[in-house]
Amino acid sequence: MSMRVTFVWKDRENNVIRIEEALKRSDSIYYAVDFKIDAEKVDLPAEAYITLKGREANYRVLVEEILPYTEEVEHIKMEKARKYNALLKISEIVHIAPIPLNTFTKADGDVLKRVTKLSFIQVREYDVSLVRKFGEPTEEEKKVLAMARKMGADIPMAIVRTIVDAWKRYDLTEKQLEDVVKLAVEDYERKRVDEHEAVGIVAAQSIGEPGTQMTLRTFHYAGVAEMNVTLGLPRLIEIVDARTKPSTPMMTVYLREDIRHDEEKVKEVAKSIEATTVTDVGSVEISIADMSVILRMDAEKMRARGVEMNDVVEAIYRMKGYKVNVETEDTEIRVKLEAPSYKKLYLLSQDIKTLTIKGIKGIKRAIVRKSQDNAEWVIYTQGSNLSEVLLLNEVDRVRTKTNDIWEIAGVLGIEAARNAIINEALNTLQEQGLNVDIRHIMLVADMMTLEGAVEPIGRHGIAGKKASVLSRAAFEITSKHLLRAGIVGEEDRLEGVGENIIIGQPITLGTGAVTVVYRPPAAKKKG
Repeated sequence: MSMRVTFVWKDRENNVIRIEEALKRSDSIYYAVDFKIDAEKVDLPAEAYITLKGREANYRVLVEEILPYTEEVEHIKMEKARKYNALLKISEIVHIAPIPLNTFTKADGDVLKRVTKLSFIQVREYDVSLVRKFGEPTEEEKKVLAMARKMGADIPMAIVRTIVDAWKRYDLTEKQLEDVVKLAVEDYERKRVDEHEAVGIVAAQSIGEPGTQMTLRTFHYAGVAEMNVTLGLPRLIEIVDARTKPSTPMMTVYLREDIRHDEEKVKEVAKSIEATTVTDVGSVEISIADMSVILRMDAEKMRARGVEMNDVVEAIYRMKGYKVNVETEDTEIRVKLEAPSYKKLYLLSQDIKTLTIKGIKGIKRAIVRKSQDNAEWVIYTQGSNLSEVLLLNEVDRVRTKTNDIWEIAGVLGIEAARNAIINEALNTLQEQGLNVDIRHIMLVADMMTLEGAVEPIGRHGIAGKKASVLSRAAFEITSKHLLRAGIVGEEDRLEGVGENIIIGQPITLGTGAVTVVYRPPAAKKKG
């Protein structure tokens, strides 16, 4: 009995490039993997996914054939230290929007897919485990790690991979590689935070001081003269206050490779994204004489927006909460209620004015412009609706972005929201010519997303949830905090900065973190 299997394994970008280049040349590409596969039980062709980071699938490939691995196979450039178990013949590779591994679930019928851990895939029907160690360093990475440890530092894998990439790209000698690792270790050690360092206060100073030099104006977005976006200090305040809606929400929509260079196709996508309401293409009036709402449509505006009369009629019938009859004559639409009343007629006219005929709700304008490097056509939108835009087939889901942090948290998760806070704050500061170390902003983003939701830095968020009673009381509404603490019997252990300053003793950071006790020498015995 055969089955369809979805394989997932971790790999490196350079191997993905090798597959793509081989397929362009129409070569046969066999891919060696170190997990065991029972080829007789697999229904071919089978889907397989490659993950570059271990947490999400980044590429989908089609496996045409599965062979047992033998060292005699000439298609593989063998890595002697690695033990292979199977060869997969790849016939197709597609770059996909990242799929979190925990979303792979068993489908209905005879299809197997379920990733129960990051380290293996389990085929439940046959109790087969395809074992793969995720995140295991390569031989080159192990060598760089060993060099660094010999020099007294356990440097992060991100730095190790950067060194390995440089090693391969520039074909470094052993001595050159050692020098690069030595410089990386020295730089890493120099930038490490000292024990008991007041990182929170340093971060606050490092962001707050440049913030005093920021402007209060709203600038045009770079490359789009027709669209305003909030920048400068107002934008930074929006970010740290975790406003549920930015004052000027906008999206930068990138498109698939096959259409991003075709201006006409990109404009078509922009038209389909831009929300068109009834008032954009006509006027709405109430006729008391026959208790109806009259829509007078503008033919020229309808043509420009790509809207037809049928689109308007269908949108009216889709409205919830109303039972209506619609009559059309040339460019006029008359809407009557089955059970008319003055109040309902007024409410109907107001709802028709804001009724979205086509496009995506929330996207008020969509402007097509060349990207800043002039490489492709990009759609800039006034308004944001990330979840709906990402459903469009023409959109590049990996690069498309919005400046609405709450929307990112809702659609892509809290980790993506953390990255958005870092990027938005850093870009806002850099746009003003201010250089702030990214680690200070990372600390703020970590604090704002620590609880699994985006929280503001203020009395309704982080500052209002401090463990110290005195610190909360010193921030805002002193009497409320002290009264509540007294009623419930809260205890303040005086472990932070603010509370120790209030009572006039050294803070428990820096030199104050160490307590020195003098022990006098024991007295000598007489006699």
